[in-house]
Amino acid sequence: MIKDYLKRMCDVAGRGDDREESYYSTLEKLFDEYTNSTGKLHIKLTTLPKKTEAGNPDFRVWLHCVYIIPRLEKDVECKRNNNYPPAQEGF
Repeated sequence: MIKDYLKRMCDVAGRGDDREESYYSTLEKLFDEYTNSTGKLHIKLTTLPKKTEAGNPDFRVWLHCVYIIPRLEKDVECKRNNNYPPAQEGF
């Protein structure tokens, strides 16, 4: 599963015209493969959900009908920049 994901990432990068959004489909596919292989079909992913009070997230992860990771974009950005914010309650 992870090898396939990395191969898809390399395929996108190899085209030479990629942007951040170019990789969304590879992450969506990895997420779907994981939830299907583990039987966790009640966990869903929304790509580019509508704007919230926290901004414009890239993804939102849902457990049944409650979102469980409301600000995935911020977490990804912080890790990408090696600038980790202090831990927040509820995450």
